[in-house]
Amino acid sequence: MPEIDPFENGSSQPKIIGVSLQPTGHLFNYLAGEHLLRRGDRVLVEAESGTRVGTVEVEPHEAALTLDISTMRPIVRPASDDDLRTEAEIITRESRARRLCVERIRERALAMKLVSAEFTYDFHKVSFYFVAEGRIDFRDLVRDLANTLRVRVEMKQIGARDETKVTGGLGPCGRELCCSSWLRDFEAVTVKMAREQGLALNPSRLAGMCGRLKCCLRYEYATYSELKRNIPNVGKRVQSVHGDGKVLRQNILKQTVLIQLDEEGGVVEATLEDLVARQNR
Repeated sequence: MPEIDPFENGSSQPKIIGVSLQPTGHLFNYLAGEHLLRRGDRVLVEAESGTRVGTVEVEPHEAALTLDISTMRPIVRPASDDDLRTEAEIITRESRARRLCVERIRERALAMKLVSAEFTYDFHKVSFYFVAEGRIDFRDLVRDLANTLRVRVEMKQIGARDETKVTGGLGPCGRELCCSSWLRDFEAVTVKMAREQGLALNPSRLAGMCGRLKCCLRYEYATYSELKRNIPNVGKRVQSVHGDGKVLRQNILKQTVLIQLDEEGGVVEATLEDLVARQNR
């Protein structure tokens, strides 16, 4: 594979790349070294779980000055044909391990749901990811799996969002779930975000396939928060060209308010320009 100078163009900063270890997974930064890499290339890297084959998602670029590159590891090498064959063997073994683990869970009637299995590159360890409502005593299960598979076994409990990210599906919008198609990292989602956007606080409407608040509640939250800055709150008394009254409702996107005029003057819709005097919110 062609090589380039990591300090090309006279730069004193080495190049870094963004690597994902699974589809739509978190991006990890690695030093590119002298390798000429393009998006979609496969590379061998050292991860927390051991050696892994990953995919380049962000091509070599200079790191931001605020980024500490001293803690970053260089990639081991671009993935060879042997590495890709090893990866294929790993996928085959993971499939067999999942089936075996599901059988053993059923035999013991354990209140847990297996989500995935993950072998290390050297086949010395397999990690099983599961979801459960509470604590599970899986010591006997681990011993059984270790004796059968002849490898070190580790059980890891994950949350409902992580489970949905792995299993995938279609959302109520009709599109593939964000978490399983493109969303790489989960961020906090709160009821306040729904409130700010004027959405009805109906749990069945606000919950995603994972049973938690929909991730898409974050997407327009900042825009709604910014647009609400200049709109009087509901219940606030205002003066307008239509007359004085009290704000009944806000229309955030239209940037208007409905005003109940004094002395049964009816209800009118006023733009921000119609408000001749605004008091503190």
